Amino acid sequence: MASLGQAKSLGGVGAILVLIGGFVGAPGGVLAIVGLILVLIAVKYIADVLAEQTIFNNMLIAVVLIVIVLSAFYSFIGFRNFSFMPGTAPPVGFVAFVTSIIIGAVIAWVFFLIASIFLKRSYETIGTRLSIGTFHTTGLLYLIGAALSIIGIGLIIVFIAEILQIVAFFSIPEQMPMGPQPMPGQIGPPPKTMLADPQK
Repeated sequence: MASLGQAKSLGGVGAILVLIGGFVGAPGGVLAIVGLILVLIAVKYIADVLAEQTIFNNMLIAVVLIVIVLSAFYSFIGFRNFSFMPGTAPPVGFVAFVTSIIIGAVIAWVFFLIASIFLKRSYETIGTRLSIGTFHTTGLLYLIGAALSIIGIGLIIVFIAEILQIVAFFSIPEQMPMGPQPMPGQIGPPPKTMLADPQK
């Protein structure tokens, strides 16, 4: 049975793998994908506990898009490096190489930006339902970082978001917080007028 404790462990480990994956070159893509799958499973557990499947649906779309970005980036750009083979005219190989980088970067940016939108939606709901503000910050930084990654500076923001993602998952309580919780589709806690006893 799904529990917040399992989500905390799986999400935390997955987030760590996602962070490490960015520092070990091509093999890091595999680590990042494994980490994303663990994060997705963790979010599924959270969605089940909170009985709000939109949390999982948004994260599923985000993870699928990010996996496509990672796979396409490493295969399209990585293998295109072999255009510099002996006997190939340098100008032709150079143009093909640069073109591959530009096309791959633009495609990766568009997919990553769309993915960050869905990731932010998922983390916004989790943060609200579990009262963990770090999820709100993580989702916002992912979106800002993705938007600015086309000029490079966004990658630093994404790095910060990945660190906060680890903190957010390890901040998940073992059990649901006590007190009134927002209902599915409700942004905040129930209005006080709904909780107060009717005046006689």
